[in-house]
Amino acid sequence: MAQSDTVDRILDAAEELFAERGFSETSLRMITSKAKVNLAAVNYHFGSKNALIHAVFARFLTPFSATLETAFDELEDSCKGKPASLNQTLWALTESAVRMPQRTDKGISIFMRLLGLAYTQSQGHLRKFLEDEYSEPFSRFMRMLKEATPQLSAVDRYWRIQFMLGATAFTMSSSDALIEILENKIGVDTTVQEIAARLVPFLAAGMQARDAMLIPPPGSMVSIA
Repeated sequence: MAQSDTVDRILDAAEELFAERGFSETSLRMITSKAKVNLAAVNYHFGSKNALIHAVFARFLTPFSATLETAFDELEDSCKGKPASLNQTLWALTESAVRMPQRTDKGISIFMRLLGLAYTQSQGHLRKFLEDEYSEPFSRFMRMLKEATPQLSAVDRYWRIQFMLGATAFTMSSSDALIEILENKIGVDTTVQEIAARLVPFLAAGMQARDAMLIPPPGSMVSIA
């Protein structure tokens, strides 16, 4: 078996098991059993479980980051020195993700589950790895978001970005199930690309929504004049 084939089998097995069970609950022996390799192969190619987790993320994020940087370059060139709109910025990010070549038809949904787990489980080493390796495109995206929403305070922008990321992670990680539900309930076929196209204007509207802090709760006598 070629070394590249062995590495891909290990990464495929790890990716699927991490997405299904989480990082802590997935052992190296589970991965080697699914990949049909021995433990020595994992140690030889990756050295440790943490390094294997990093490699799973890098396999998607490295080409995605390059695609995203190109999309941002093209967007900024087309804007001729003016800030890109919120819709344009969000679409550049989303389109870059959905047009990435996938090894399986569930590739994007699996990766979005993994990305969510990176921030909900205790994986400090992974968050550090992501910040060290991919801070440049992420920082650029955050800068473009800030330029597109000058009316928001830093606190409002922070929370709206968190809500936006949460909606994106849920929708894209559940895309296969959502496609199936739509077909069974309404008889309509759809694609991940169409889901993304519907998601972007929703996210943009949420980012630009009226400040909820100005709206009193039901029954409140506080004036907002």
